[in-house]
Amino acid sequence: MRKLQMQRGLGTFGSLIVLAIAVGAGYYAYKYAMEPDTVSAPSCKSQLNSCMASCRKTTSEAPQAQACQQDCNNKSASCVEPRR
Repeated sequence: MRKLQMQRGLGTFGSLIVLAIAVGAGYYAYKYAMEPDTVSAPSCKSQLNSCMASCRKTTSEAPQAQACQQDCNNKSASCVEPRR
């Protein structure tokens, strides 16, 4: 006669897996909720560099590139570094 063993619930290993997933999800939820407060805004110079790089990638015509770069310079002129 064969014994039929039924597993009820998750068992120890399954419970540890569920616990690890819950801890990981909690960590990423906390990081997502708290990160905007802890990350500082990019500096004016890094914003200008990013804008200029975008101009080089998206425009191939010289007048369009110059207009884009001028727009970046105008935006950069209005940028104010936060005081610390």
